[in-house]
Amino acid sequence: MKILLVGEYSRLHNSLKEGLLVLGHNVTLISTGDFFKKYPSDIILKRKFDRGFAKKIKVGIFKLTGIDITSYLLKKQFFKHSKHLKGYDVVQLINESPFAVDPKIETELISFLKEYNKKLFLLSCGTDYLSVQFAMSDTLPYNILYEYKSGNIPATQFRFILKYTKPEFKKLHEHVFSVIDGVIASDMDYHLPLKDHPLYKGLIPNPVNITRLPAMPQYSEGPIVIFLGINRDNYHSKGIRFFEEALEIVSEKYSDKIEIQVVENLPYTEYIERFNKAHILLDQVLGYDQGYNALEAMAKGKVVFTGADELFENYYNLTNPVAVNALPDPQQIAGKLEELILHPERITEIGRNAREFVEREHDYKLIAERYTSVWNAN
Repeated sequence: MKILLVGEYSRLHNSLKEGLLVLGHNVTLISTGDFFKKYPSDIILKRKFDRGFAKKIKVGIFKLTGIDITSYLLKKQFFKHSKHLKGYDVVQLINESPFAVDPKIETELISFLKEYNKKLFLLSCGTDYLSVQFAMSDTLPYNILYEYKSGNIPATQFRFILKYTKPEFKKLHEHVFSVIDGVIASDMDYHLPLKDHPLYKGLIPNPVNITRLPAMPQYSEGPIVIFLGINRDNYHSKGIRFFEEALEIVSEKYSDKIEIQVVENLPYTEYIERFNKAHILLDQVLGYDQGYNALEAMAKGKVVFTGADELFENYYNLTNPVAVNALPDPQQIAGKLEELILHPERITEIGRNAREFVEREHDYKLIAERYTSVWNAN
């Protein structure tokens, strides 16, 4: 098949592309590189006027004219590549806003992809209209809006999530769902809002290229390295403060037994280089499944604090822990860390389980086969 993957979040489409290529498909990836993470892409669209003084100019232009210059320039780049964006058997969007531009322009770009290609599928990955509506409900005890709904953090800090409740994003959502052939969830956090939708084709786990991620040596002696990578854009939606407070607790009690590393907003390659030295990775608190960074760490045999509660364990029929479920409770997180600090053999045990789980459920070639099965059947 000739396949176009549109947009990138946390290397998901890059890993899927690698699996599809092994299966013999012709694959092109177009994206902006996922902002500061700078993931590779066959066709890269550069976001402009997003930082510093240029951003102030952008804001001024928008106030005067109502034109988002970043969106306008990205649209121009897109259509310069238009001849390379036609004639595909399958096009898959990483999200219903795959370019993160003005909804009207997003609609125009998606409409073009629909018109000039055979099938159009949507991946529910990252916040979108339905997942935010679900988060606004009280269906689950906690989610990405926990801090907002608890009154701890003002709405302004959640503007990049709450924007999906605005009329223009609802209209974009309705347009996308009127033209797609189906929608696929990438993990439990997107499966739950979609599970009764008529266009829903099921959950296909994140693909992980195991060949790129050899299992690393397990803990043997010396300080236990605990790693926390912070992205300020999703600081509150991932519950990072609960990790920070938990680290304060354990650092006071076990400063001689642990080494804590905290980094912020690093490009993907530098991030991976830093976390390779860790034994424990603190991923996210307010989810029900693992993000892509968590899965890469698990593939390397590290212990990851993330979403791994009963919903996740039951879905995958797990009997042995493959990760540590992190709750929005610093004492709970600190207690789980303390167990590992006092019993480091558990790091080896959970890390081994994690590697086996990723090999079994997330292998990039098997996941690519599952995608092609859904695409062909619909």
